Amino acid sequence: MAEESATLDAPPPLERSPQRESAVDEETRALVVPDAGDLPPFPPSAVEANFARYFVADFLNPGHDQYVYRHPNGLCVVGLASAHIALKEEGGITAVDFNVGKSDRSEMKVTGKRKRNAQHLQENSALCKVCTSSNSFVVRCCVKGSLLEINDRLIKQPDLLNTSWSDMYGHIVYSFLYQ
Repeated sequence: MAEESATLDAPPPLERSPQRESAVDEETRALVVPDAGDLPPFPPSAVEANFARYFVADFLNPGHDQYVYRHPNGLCVVGLASAHIALKEEGGITAVDFNVGKSDRSEMKVTGKRKRNAQHLQENSALCKVCTSSNSFVVRCCVKGSLLEINDRLIKQPDLLNTSWSDMYGHIVYSFLYQ
């Protein structure tokens, strides 16, 4: 009895026709194989593919703009935006000083899985001072979180900020954990 009701309830099998099979193949092919004209000429960079990019405009100090790249795991990278005054001054950036406030950010060493000794910072906390030939500018955190690592290369080679602000070497901070 159960077998009879199962056969009565089942829909009739679809007829296989060459036209139907070719239509299914074309639909599947359109979904699986992209049109070469729709693809970008170059693949996206790692930053473009993996990070959400934010631009932080400083309304109190016009021209002191920064950017924040945020990864889905909470890791943030902070740096100077291309419109920052320090990058436009004659002579460019001559020094980067991580000794701001009560502690030297370059001396900080974070250890372990739980990131012991990480400095907890607020949005307006100073990360470093960027010096040009005539002025110095304070770079802020822009996000609340824990400072895990700074870019040590900027201490010895501050000109990295002048030449490659969009490159990974020109970021002020490599690792900043968003909270």
